Amino acid sequence: MTFCSGLLRTVPLIPQNDILYIYIIIFDISICHDSLLRINGKKRRKEGGQRPFSGPSENRGDTMNMSKKVAAGIFLGMTALAGSAWAATNGTPDNSILKDGKEMKLEQSWDKIFPKSDKVDHRKVMFTNRYGIVLAGDLYTPKGAEGKLAAIAVSGPFGAVKEQASGLYAQTMAERGFLTLAFDPSYTGESGGEPRHVASPDINTEDFSAAVDFLTTLENVDAGRIGIIGICGFGGMGLNAAAMDTRIKATVASTMYDMSRVNANGYFDAMNADARYEARRQLNEQRTKDAQSGTIAPSQAGLPASLKGNEPQFVKDYFDYYKTKRGFHPRSINSNGAWNATSPLSFMNMPLLAYAGEIRNAVLLIHGEKAHSRYFSEDAFKKLIDDNKELLIIPHASHTDLYDKIDVIPFDKIEAFFKSTL
Repeated sequence: MTFCSGLLRTVPLIPQNDILYIYIIIFDISICHDSLLRINGKKRRKEGGQRPFSGPSENRGDTMNMSKKVAAGIFLGMTALAGSAWAATNGTPDNSILKDGKEMKLEQSWDKIFPKSDKVDHRKVMFTNRYGIVLAGDLYTPKGAEGKLAAIAVSGPFGAVKEQASGLYAQTMAERGFLTLAFDPSYTGESGGEPRHVASPDINTEDFSAAVDFLTTLENVDAGRIGIIGICGFGGMGLNAAAMDTRIKATVASTMYDMSRVNANGYFDAMNADARYEARRQLNEQRTKDAQSGTIAPSQAGLPASLKGNEPQFVKDYFDYYKTKRGFHPRSINSNGAWNATSPLSFMNMPLLAYAGEIRNAVLLIHGEKAHSRYFSEDAFKKLIDDNKELLIIPHASHTDLYDKIDVIPFDKIEAFFKSTL
């Protein structure tokens, strides 16, 4: 019993944030269970000379039940310990935890590109997705709000941070009575994950569900009334999350990109199978170079440092948002560089909207009439069924107009949508 006793003594010393240790504990509990049986058996042989547990017996059942209770007790204790560790990463703005082996502290000064509202309370939070990546977010709560509130998680655009469009959406919806969470996806912004500047259709979909996880733990949130807003590329990720996560009761996708489609097919589906093969060949060639050099090369497709004037209009629109005072932020990928060159690979093989037609909860798609990306929302809408789905086209609006133009973004419509569905 020495090993078991040692285990019990060392439980409090186990790092709370490392889920691997939970599995170690479960393995060790099974060893303790066997040890209890062997020790009891030896005692019985000494006393009665009979081979213990040769068949069913009341005493054997008692011993096994006792050992199972011990194991269950330890497991439940460890579960509570892990839960306490998870909860400790959420809540207070001055929390610090390890992110990728380094102390993680969130910026506490107001560093958004939009003015701070005096109608909401704001604090930084941290939470963990089911892949163990620590995500950073901004929590906005209506001032003076009482009781349990409907909640909304917001993320996007693709390559942006929560200090940009998603934060504006979140703060505005908090002014309208919702508790909101704007968060940085994995590998970007203040969130964890190495290497940096990587996107994934699976992990980024999970990020939305992790945000829902976090919201369900808050005392002032009604866990049955949670929705999401995905902007640009995270509109597609949001729809994918809604198809998977039945806890998401309503979804808004604003100026949506289907990142799988655009990576696999190019804009307006201009790529054929041969072009796609060549793209894969080049991307995998880059993987070899990255592996051999020990570094990960950035994509050459990021926004230019300056415009020549002959760029497509949507590139000019992106530049006007990300590269100027209007929307620039020092942590934004699109403001300062590019995604990793090999990021498109997973998107090319994993269609995001394969099960969009099975979304049963309400969906509102919003797109600008003049947006180059309008076809993504129009085609996604064709996949949606039931009468609780809506496509709203904003006259004269471009793709980026729906990032930050308060007079263009239909917040009245978004508010009415969530109040009727949450």
